[in-house]
Amino acid sequence: MNDIIEPVRPTAAVPRGEHAPERTLVLVPAIKRRGEYGGRVRMARRDEAVGLARAIDLDVVDAISVPLAERRPATLFGSGKVDAVAREVAAQNIGLVVVDGVLSPVQQRNLERAWKAKVIDRTGLILEIFGERARTREGRLQVELAHLNYQKSRLVRSWTHLERQRGGFGFLGGPGETQIEADRRMIEARVARIENDLKTVATRRRLQRATRKKGAEALIALVGYTNAGKSTLFNALTRSRVFVDDRLFATLDPTLRRITLPHGAVAVLSDTVGFVADLPTTLVAAFRATLEEVAEADIVLNVRDITHTDTQAQADDVTAVLSELGVDGRDPGRVIEVWNKIDLVPEARRPPRSIPARLNGEGSAPAAVAVSALTGEGLTQLMEAIEERVAGGRRTYAVELTGEGLANLHLLYEIGEVLARQDRPDGATAVTVRVPTDRETLLRRSFPGASLVA
Repeated sequence: MNDIIEPVRPTAAVPRGEHAPERTLVLVPAIKRRGEYGGRVRMARRDEAVGLARAIDLDVVDAISVPLAERRPATLFGSGKVDAVAREVAAQNIGLVVVDGVLSPVQQRNLERAWKAKVIDRTGLILEIFGERARTREGRLQVELAHLNYQKSRLVRSWTHLERQRGGFGFLGGPGETQIEADRRMIEARVARIENDLKTVATRRRLQRATRKKGAEALIALVGYTNAGKSTLFNALTRSRVFVDDRLFATLDPTLRRITLPHGAVAVLSDTVGFVADLPTTLVAAFRATLEEVAEADIVLNVRDITHTDTQAQADDVTAVLSELGVDGRDPGRVIEVWNKIDLVPEARRPPRSIPARLNGEGSAPAAVAVSALTGEGLTQLMEAIEERVAGGRRTYAVELTGEGLANLHLLYEIGEVLARQDRPDGATAVTVRVPTDRETLLRRSFPGASLVA
């Protein structure tokens, strides 16, 4: 095999239960992507594929970039490459081959026969990771739905030889769980039940969002490529202890926390599942109830690992997924790019803390704030940028309360964001309040003497 970019260090994996990690070969079809065919993109994609495999502690013995001029309908790769891989599999005692691309059921079946090993594609691997990482009932339902929809198209092949070795969703097989949901009618019935349960989830989330909007709380969604540091940033902004791990898809189940902005306004911050290149459409569809938090968000923070060699390509992948959710990832009025991990960048090469929204030949580009979620650098500027977006379109009023009117002071805190309050010696209270557009009528009705601040 002469297409190896560089040797892959053996995985220091911890055996799960009584089973040693599966000896795994990763194949990365080097199809021209984003106008490049060079080593940088190929290596970045290869490293990501290895990271995905190691996310479930597979023992990655080798990772190979395979130039691919055309897709072969029967096996994806040419016959010579198929034979070479077969020799590699036999020589290295490989039990699982991960193809970092999309395989049709026929291709998957033919490759398993040729290589005498289990074969899964990128979608199957990501679903396996998600199946292992989901912790809440909602998360597991969403992953199972994606798995079943994926499995439906593969009922033409036999799964009886795939022995189950972990608590995922069956792509790596297992005793007692063979032929999982093999009957199409059973799968469709289960899909219908899960979809009904997720409709309840979606309804509950809509009610929660409506309640937050009544309280004038802005929703801020953290999105970004997997392992960009979203959960670390979430913990830094909310002072929480959400699980953080230096592995792909460490966060799967969504988490929401309230944060207080510099002038006292309360907003809700949502941490979401990380995106990835070629994120399976089955996952986007299954997680729609959760990802609606992103679609409904007032502000979207696109967190980028600015030290990654493929950072711009990763940002483009996130933008593509956002588009599937109906969100314009380049909207400068709604999206802020968070350039994370600047602590790993030499001082002389660090970008400015704040970069304003700009226009270029390709259209608009959102504002960017350079931060280190780990050290706290730039977080003050990020919070100020968030508050600026939250306040956009909101007008400020001055209200003076005297006598019996002081009893209604609490209403100002409920209607809008109190920016300043002065209790004067004469017993009157002067309040400056910023009000959402849809609450200005309520403010004027409740406080007829309110005046607009220039």
